[in-house]
Amino acid sequence: MTDWIKKSSAKGPDLKLFKARYDLMVNPRNGKSEQMIILESNDSVNVVALTPDRHVLFVRQYRFGIADYTLELPGGIVDAQEVVAHAAQRELREETGYSSNRWTELGKIPSNPVFMNSYIHHWLAMDVMLTHEPELDDGEAVETVLIPLETVRQQYQSGFFQHPHTVNALLLFFHHLDKFND
Repeated sequence: MTDWIKKSSAKGPDLKLFKARYDLMVNPRNGKSEQMIILESNDSVNVVALTPDRHVLFVRQYRFGIADYTLELPGGIVDAQEVVAHAAQRELREETGYSSNRWTELGKIPSNPVFMNSYIHHWLAMDVMLTHEPELDDGEAVETVLIPLETVRQQYQSGFFQHPHTVNALLLFFHHLDKFND
């Protein structure tokens, strides 16, 4: 298959979490040009956090795009120049107050390859313990929720979780669960 050709690129508005970019692309199928919108941002992380008594840590928070609450894994955006592993540790601690000394990378996927240039990195934190008070940003209101691992598995299999990054991280976690067991 022939690649799309970029004829030009122009900066768009700064949208707080994203910067818009307009790429004029040539369709290899018909030679016609089309302006595409790309949202540029830093990568993100999320964390499957497992307590010693085999509960998974979730956060419930309001999501403005759907005007409703989601139950999802803790996570957030990697700061500029920040090591991804450190971002996972920081986000877990800031959103929930929990920490861990046992970290494993589960993998990464594109955030939304249709129009975004960033990736979401999934991490596993084992034996998490409450060690700090949460340190929420002004735009966050987060409730921490602990759910037994077997309940999470059942909810996952039934399609209960709606946040796509949570769904993918749990897929990777359950796929590799045997190697994480002591």
